[in-house]
Amino acid sequence: MSLLVPLYVHPAEDPGAWHRLITAAARTYAVVLNPANGPGDHPDPAFGAAAAALRGAGARLLGYVDTDYGMRDRAEIADDLRRHREWYAADGCFLDQVTATPDGLPACRRLVRALRRLGADTVVLNPGVHPAPGYARLADLTVTFEGHWSTYVSSFSRPAWTARRPPERLCHLVYGVPEALVPLAVRTAHERGAGVCGPVTGEPPNPWARLTPALTGSTER
Repeated sequence: MSLLVPLYVHPAEDPGAWHRLITAAARTYAVVLNPANGPGDHPDPAFGAAAAALRGAGARLLGYVDTDYGMRDRAEIADDLRRHREWYAADGCFLDQVTATPDGLPACRRLVRALRRLGADTVVLNPGVHPAPGYARLADLTVTFEGHWSTYVSSFSRPAWTARRPPERLCHLVYGVPEALVPLAVRTAHERGAGVCGPVTGEPPNPWARLTPALTGSTER
C-alpha cells in the first residue's frame, strides 16, 4: 500500500498529526505541503522543520498548487512551484482543482511541461474525478476520486480507460471511512485500479490529520 497524504493542518496546531506522519513516511507515495493554500508569501519555519523531518524520514514532498480549473495564470502557478522548491525543497507539485474535460487538456499539457522544466520531478494532478484519459498520460499520478466513503461505496464508476493505466499511476482519496473498514477501503481501491490511496477516518476540513494504525502500521492512537 502506498499513501498520498494531503495534510492541510499547520504543524504548530496539530504536532501529533505531523509526528504520526513522519513515523509513517516510509509508507507514503508523497506528502502534500500546503502552508497557505500554496506556499504563502514568506517561508514558514514550522513547515520548514516539518518538511526537513519528512525528508529525513524518506518522504517525497509535493507543494500544493491551486490551478482553479485552468483559470489561474500559468506564471502564478510557476511562481508557487519555485517558492515550494526554494523554501521547502519540494520534489514536485500537487496540482489541485485541475480541469477534467477534453477542451482543457492542451492547456494542462503546456502547464505540466513548463513545471517539469522548472524542476518538478513529480507532478500529481487532482481533478478529483475521472478526467478525459489524456490527463493521466501527463502526470506521474492522477487522483481520479476524492470524496466521502459513502459516495465511494454508492456511486463510484470506473471508465474503461483506467484498466489500461498502471495502478501506480492512479490514486483514490477517500475520507470518512469507519475505522474498522479502512482495510476494506484499501482493498477496494486496489480492486478499482488505484495503486495509491489514502482512506482515512477523518472528515473535512482536514480529514488526513488522523492516520489510523491500519495505515501507519503503528499501535499508537
